[in-house]
Amino acid sequence: MTAWDRQRAALRAEITATACALFVEQGFDATTVDQIVETVGISRRSFFRYFGSKEDVLLGDLAARGDAVARALAARPADEDPWTALRNAMLDAAPETFADPVADLAIARMMHGSPTLRARLFEKRQHWRDALVPLVADRVGGPDAVFTASAVVSAVLSCVDTASDAWVASDGKADMADLYDRAVVAIRS
Repeated sequence: MTAWDRQRAALRAEITATACALFVEQGFDATTVDQIVETVGISRRSFFRYFGSKEDVLLGDLAARGDAVARALAARPADEDPWTALRNAMLDAAPETFADPVADLAIARMMHGSPTLRARLFEKRQHWRDALVPLVADRVGGPDAVFTASAVVSAVLSCVDTASDAWVASDGKADMADLYDRAVVAIRS
């Protein structure tokens, strides 16, 4: 990374941390971009160089998290069935995708309280599907590989959402992997 890249990354992290603190304190919908930029000490224009919207402050790294799962899935042994490979890939990618459970819990609570954020989450989750379906299709093979892979990935992501909802309901005390496994058992029964 160049000095310029480090400077940009530091400002992006500062904007994110400041915005998240305001979101937790005031609520997502009550926090404005103007409040964020005033607190950070930057212009609106600078804010929009880093983020396309207020929602992207919270959800901007969701695509990167999907990419981490895709990289982990590509590295899984070829003989693992798609369900096992996806589960193991999510566990392997957890240091990148679930590194801060306290922040993740606060963000998940905000998503539950904001229909706008929830809608953006599902929109951004499409990136995960786009990244994972071809990798799963390679594992499945055959003439219906993409169809089957799409169904499996969609089901897995639904299980992730179900586990996440239960995790939030438990105030972050339940084990996310266990919740996911229970959701998979329920859907595959």
